[in-house]
Amino acid sequence: MEETRIRRFSILRIVEHWTHALLFLILIITGLSQKFYYLEISEYIIFHMGGIDYVRLTHRYTGLAFAILTIMHSAVAVAGIISGKWRASMIITVKDIKDAIQNIKFYLGIERYPSLCDRYSYRHKFEYWAVLTSTFIMTATGLMLWFPTIFTRYLPGEFIPASQVMHSKQGIVIFIIIAIWHIYNSIFNPNIFPLDKTIFTGYISRTRMLQEHPIELARIEGKKIENILSEQKDMEHERILEDF
Repeated sequence: MEETRIRRFSILRIVEHWTHALLFLILIITGLSQKFYYLEISEYIIFHMGGIDYVRLTHRYTGLAFAILTIMHSAVAVAGIISGKWRASMIITVKDIKDAIQNIKFYLGIERYPSLCDRYSYRHKFEYWAVLTSTFIMTATGLMLWFPTIFTRYLPGEFIPASQVMHSKQGIVIFIIIAIWHIYNSIFNPNIFPLDKTIFTGYISRTRMLQEHPIELARIEGKKIENILSEQKDMEHERILEDF
């Protein structure tokens, strides 16, 4: 039988994600080529983009576009939550801390079952807020580097070299988060390998919902969480028998 699918992301969210991804890729290429200008690959990029001035302009205006898109995303999210149309599903709560501890114990064999997640797990939330806060830090420091004479009218001159260090280091941090954490969870995670297609199609299989988002599945289908957990255990039992 064909696997039941559940709508997870709208077309707007898919377009927003891939727009962010494209802008982020451009920022990484133009930013790292400036930081590591002495590398052969950086020289190749700078030369074929028309020189360092064009690389800097591309980086700045791409960063501006990325910041505007992020501000719009935040404004729409806040408006949706205030109006009651959306649930505050990305807010980090005490449950997320407990879920992280529960999973650590599960991985160490102390607990029998992993944590039960809603629409977004603590992994999603931590990554989301890391990227969001980094974007605002990168935007603020980037504007200071772009318009140093304007900012030094109101701030001490030390803010400019401090911004340069923070902008550079924070860029490396966010690159590592995306390159290691996000790419792993989207491609190399054994549960979804070789690729999580949800962000392409907008749909997720009910089986994955049962495994990864049981609380949300119970809410969508109007079932008690006990019934969902019972079904989850039955599915795990069938999988063990198949492996055996």
